[in-house]
Amino acid sequence: MGITRRQYEQMQQRLGGATPRAAMPAFASSLRAPAPAHRVILGVDPSLRGTGYGVIRRAKPHPVVLTQGTISCPSDWERSRCLVKIVEILRDVLKQHQPTVCVVEGLFYAQNLQTAIVMGEARGAALAVIAEAGLEIFEIAPRKVKQAIVGYGAAQKTAVAQMVQRLLNLPKPPAPDAADALALALAHAQENSRYNLKPPKRI
Repeated sequence: MGITRRQYEQMQQRLGGATPRAAMPAFASSLRAPAPAHRVILGVDPSLRGTGYGVIRRAKPHPVVLTQGTISCPSDWERSRCLVKIVEILRDVLKQHQPTVCVVEGLFYAQNLQTAIVMGEARGAALAVIAEAGLEIFEIAPRKVKQAIVGYGAAQKTAVAQMVQRLLNLPKPPAPDAADALALALAHAQENSRYNLKPPKRI
């Protein structure tokens, strides 16, 4: 004997079962919903002699720059002294502006082994102090940042700085390393404001 859908639902309720839910479209599981929006984002472009940093806060009509700059170290400083300065300044930035997420530039392939080692030391110092503060840390490839900000993956630093100035309504373009750091923060904000097939890489 057949039963109607209404009779079936009433039977499920009497037996304590849940009413069947509509099936989810097959493609929906492959989409990543926007991550919870971090209001204050720190971007860091690590380098032993010139680490760029920038902190932005989400706002309308455009994000607001809370701070930005370059951690410069003279060429005659020992590497260890430069690493200490990176840690100290980033620790102060974290304490003052309280970001909840950090974005760093993705690794690049250096032809010179010594350059790769030095860059790795600066990156490690920066990551250590940021992780110490308990922030989520993501990395974005340089080409992807340029594509997101300028629309061209091989854009020059000057083009990146000019577009960062425009997007953040700054009176003048930031210094190159600081501009790269702000571009990282902006790219992360864009990445997490829409659905994506591929989530950003967390480190």
